[in-house]
Amino acid sequence: MPKLIRLYIVNVLIGYGIAAAFVAMLLWFNVANLWHLVTHSSSGLLAVFVLWFANGIVFAGVQFAIAVMRLKDDDDDHQGGRRDPIRVDLTQMVPVRSEAKARDGQPRNGPTRR
Repeated sequence: MPKLIRLYIVNVLIGYGIAAAFVAMLLWFNVANLWHLVTHSSSGLLAVFVLWFANGIVFAGVQFAIAVMRLKDDDDDHQGGRRDPIRVDLTQMVPVRSEAKARDGQPRNGPTRR
């Protein structure tokens, strides 16, 4: 199996494990009276599954993103870029004319006051 696929599968499983712990804590601490809603409803197990699955998608994505960003790339020679100063000749400035059109499509000659 390629290393990237293995990395993805491992981190998705870790993300879904974190989501399971998160949903268990939501139920254990009875956040928003969730335990009562789940235990006294006919579709309570479906609600817990959907909550776990949706949070699993989020946590797995974040877990994989963190893992990818932590990958090292050792081909950098640590020399940095060139630090030559940018030379700008301010004596050779060129004026640029900008024309704005009024709402009726006619060119304006300058600022108008109403």
